[in-house]
Amino acid sequence: MAQKTACRSRLFQRGWKVPSGRNSLYKPPFVPVANPKFVSARHGISHLFRFFRSTENQRLIARLVRESFREHKFGYGAAIASMLVVAATTGASAWILREITNEFVIYKRVERVNWIAAAVAAIFVAKGIANFVQAYFMSRVGNSIIAERQRKIYDRILEQGIEFYHSTSSSDLITRMTNNAQAARSVLDLVVTSYARDLVTLVVLVGVMVWQQPALSLICFVVGPVAIYGVNRILKRVRKIAAQEFRSLGQIVQVMQETAIGVRVVKSFGLEGAMRKRMYKAVSDVENRANNIATLEAATSPVMETLAGLAISGAILVSGLLVLQGGQMPGNIMAFIAALLLAYEPAKRLARVRISLETGIVGVRMMFQLADRPLTLAEKPDAEPLRPGPGEIRFDNVSFAYPESPPVFDGLDLTLAGGKMTALVGPSGSGKSTILNLIMRMYDPQSGKVLFDGQDISCATIASVREKIAYVSQDTFLFAGTIMHNIRLGRQDATDDEVISAARAANAHDFITSLAKGYETDVGENGALLSGGQRQRISIARAMLRSAEILLLDEATSALDAESEALFRDALQQLTVGRTTIVIAHRLSTVHQADTIVVLEAGKAVESGPHKTLLKQGGLYQKLYEYQLMP
Repeated sequence: MAQKTACRSRLFQRGWKVPSGRNSLYKPPFVPVANPKFVSARHGISHLFRFFRSTENQRLIARLVRESFREHKFGYGAAIASMLVVAATTGASAWILREITNEFVIYKRVERVNWIAAAVAAIFVAKGIANFVQAYFMSRVGNSIIAERQRKIYDRILEQGIEFYHSTSSSDLITRMTNNAQAARSVLDLVVTSYARDLVTLVVLVGVMVWQQPALSLICFVVGPVAIYGVNRILKRVRKIAAQEFRSLGQIVQVMQETAIGVRVVKSFGLEGAMRKRMYKAVSDVENRANNIATLEAATSPVMETLAGLAISGAILVSGLLVLQGGQMPGNIMAFIAALLLAYEPAKRLARVRISLETGIVGVRMMFQLADRPLTLAEKPDAEPLRPGPGEIRFDNVSFAYPESPPVFDGLDLTLAGGKMTALVGPSGSGKSTILNLIMRMYDPQSGKVLFDGQDISCATIASVREKIAYVSQDTFLFAGTIMHNIRLGRQDATDDEVISAARAANAHDFITSLAKGYETDVGENGALLSGGQRQRISIARAMLRSAEILLLDEATSALDAESEALFRDALQQLTVGRTTIVIAHRLSTVHQADTIVVLEAGKAVESGPHKTLLKQGGLYQKLYEYQLMP
C-alpha cells in the first residue's frame, strides 16, 4: 500500500493524476492534469459537457445524432466544414490586428500595406462564404429532419393497434407530432453549432490570447467558473418548467378539439363559459411557463455581460500599463484585446446552450418515448397472407378482456357461416361489437383463436385480413374532401361509374345529385356539412364499393329513417349474396332477413337460429322482440 501511495505521489508531481475509487476501473489508468494556469479555462469550456453527463441525456443525444447524421452526412459535413472555416477566420481576424498595428504604428513599412489589406479582405470574404454555406446546409438538413421525424412518428402511430388510441389522447399525439420534431432539429442544431462553431472558435481565440499575452489570459480564465456557477443555478428549474409547458400545449389542443367536435353540445348546454375557462387556463399556463423559461434564459445574459465587462476592463487596464510602462508591442496587445472581445459571443452562447438543450431535450425524450412504445398489435415475423376460402369465421375457445376491464368472453365458441348473413343481437355489453373488433383484428384474444376458413388470423399478415373486410360503424366518420373522394376510399382504383353505382345501391345517389356540386360537394370536417343520415349512407356506399368477401355492419342503419332503411335492406339483399355478412342491430326489424341470428348475453351465445325459429323458442330473443313491439 505504501509503495502504491508513493507511486501515486510521484506521478502527480510529474503532472499526472491517478483516478481512485470504484470508477477507476472504467477510466484510463492515468489522466493528465492541465497546467495550473489553464485550469480555469478548462472549467469554463467544460460546462457544456456537463449536460451530457446524464446517462439519459447521453443516450438520447447519441441516438438522435447517430440516426440523423447517417442520413444527412453530406449536409452536416459541409456545414461543419464551413463552421471550422468560420472559426479559423475569426481567429485570423484577431491575429491580423497585430500586424496592422505593428506595421502601421511601429515599423511603418508602406510596402506591406497591400499585403495586409489583401489578407483582411480574404479573411472576411472566406468568412462570409462559409457563413452562407453553413446557414444553407443547416437549414436544408434541419427542414429535412423535421419532415422525416414527422413521417416516422406518423408511421409508428399508424402501426399501433386500437388499444393505443384508447389510452393516448389525440391532443397528446398532435403535440408530439408537431413540437417534438421541431425539438429534434433544435437539439441537433445546438449540438452541431456548439461543438463545430462556438467551441472551436472559442478555442482558436483563446489560443490567440494565450499566444499573445499568457499573463493577461489568466484574468479571463478566472471569470469562467464564476459565470458557470450562476448559469448552473439557473438550469435547475428549466427542465421541470419545459416538461410542464409541453403538457400545457397538449391541453390547448385538447380543448380546441373538443370545442370543434362537440360544438353542438357546447352550444345546446350553454358550455361556452366552461370551455372558455378551460382554454384560458391552458393558455395562461403556457404563457406563464414560457415567461419563466424566458426569464431564466435572460438571466444568463446579465451574468455574462457583467463578468465579461469586468474581465475586459481588467485586461485593458493591465494591457495599457504593459504598453505604456512595460514596453510591450501594441500589436500584441491589440490582437489580444480583439480576440478577447470576439471570444465573448461564442462564450456567451456556450454558457446558454445548456438551457436551450434542457428545453429541447424534453421534446426529444417525448418523441423517442412514442417511437419506442411497444406495438399493442404486432404482426408476427413469419406471417403469411390468408388463403382464399368460402369466408367461414370461427371463434375457437376465445377469451378476451379489454385493458383494466372484466372479461368479455371466457372460452367463446362460435361459428359464422361463410357466404351467409349472420345477425348478432343482445343487450348492451354482451360482446357484439367486440366480436367485430376481433374479426377485424383490432385486438388479439388473450387465449383461443379467431379462424378465417381454418386459418388463425393472428398468424396472417394484417393487410390480408383487412383486405377481406368492409366495415360500416354506427359512429360514421368521413374524411375531409368531397363525397366522391369519401366513397372512393372504399376502393381507391374505382372508376366514377363504380362510385355512382355504389351510391345508388346505398340509396345515396338522389340526395347527392340534389346538392349544388353533386359528387364534388365538400363534406366539411368529419362530414359536418351533411346530416347524420346522409353521412351514414355515404359510409354504406363506401363499404359497398369495397366489395370485400366479409361485410361487417355495426348498427349501419342507426341514422336512417324508416323509408331509407327499407331501401337499404333491399340493397343489402343483393350485396350479401355469396358474401359473409355480420350485422349488429338493436332494431330487430333490420335482421329479419338474416340466415342466422346469434343471441349474445354476458359474453356467451345463448341462442342461435333463424328469426321465426327463435321466436318460437320463447327465449331471450323473443323477449327482446316483444320489448321493441311494446307501445
